Amino acid sequence: MSNLFRSLIFVPGNNPKFLAKSFTLNADIICLDLEDSVPLNQKNEARRLISDTLREDRPDSVFVRINNLGTGLYADDLKYIMRRAPPDGVVIPKVNNVEELGKILDMVKELEPAGCRTLLLPSIESAAGVLNTYDIAGNDRVCSVVFGIFDLLNDMGMEYTKDTKTAYYSRSKIPVDAAAAGITAIDGIWQDIHDMKGFEADCTFGRNLGYSGKSLIHPMQIDTTHRLFAPTPSEIRWARRVYETYQTTLKMGRGATTLDGKMIDKVHYKQAVAVLNATKSTN
Repeated sequence: MSNLFRSLIFVPGNNPKFLAKSFTLNADIICLDLEDSVPLNQKNEARRLISDTLREDRPDSVFVRINNLGTGLYADDLKYIMRRAPPDGVVIPKVNNVEELGKILDMVKELEPAGCRTLLLPSIESAAGVLNTYDIAGNDRVCSVVFGIFDLLNDMGMEYTKDTKTAYYSRSKIPVDAAAAGITAIDGIWQDIHDMKGFEADCTFGRNLGYSGKSLIHPMQIDTTHRLFAPTPSEIRWARRVYETYQTTLKMGRGATTLDGKMIDKVHYKQAVAVLNATKSTN
């Protein structure tokens, strides 16, 4: 069972107003953005604003999307966001292979404070990335992968349409590879925030492909996403068993324990609580 990642919402890192409100959002991942939403001449200011925001009291699962390797901007992004109050995870755009992932991971390990274990969330946005998704997803720091449809279409020379079958092969392969590697996959964004009927249909299609959640660009999409990506019966059963087992272990004065031959600890307990809370919120 992986983290409960039903929703990942992007928050422009150059907008102080949006950053100030970001921690009140009930998305599963709040992703402060240094990439697509920030013009080149505002990157430094966005780094400063995000670094300051990360120092505030914050919920679990606050991530930062850095710029991709091809821009040469990622190193400065990481130096800013890792130096004082690192995020819980880093979203890495346009990851093509494990070598690119390794470059980011090496720098994250070098910069993160002792005892910190920053998660990685690679975005699959190219033909090469789709081809290599299973290997990319296999790194033990990778908590999930996200599908980036627009850059993939550009890479493939294809035009975007609202048809759910756009880039069908790539969209359907990514969650299969992720599941085989033991993690979840998060579906790409729906661009038209005013077309909620289309958004619901796109979420349902993605759920049926095996995605655990969806990338979002507006808070009004969160509740619908959580309803349509509510935990499955098997996930709920898993959460109840983990919750009960861990509670018993705590009463005995211990921490980590095992369930079905697998170790469970505080991280798994928090995931179980999140699943059970999500179940209550959708009933």
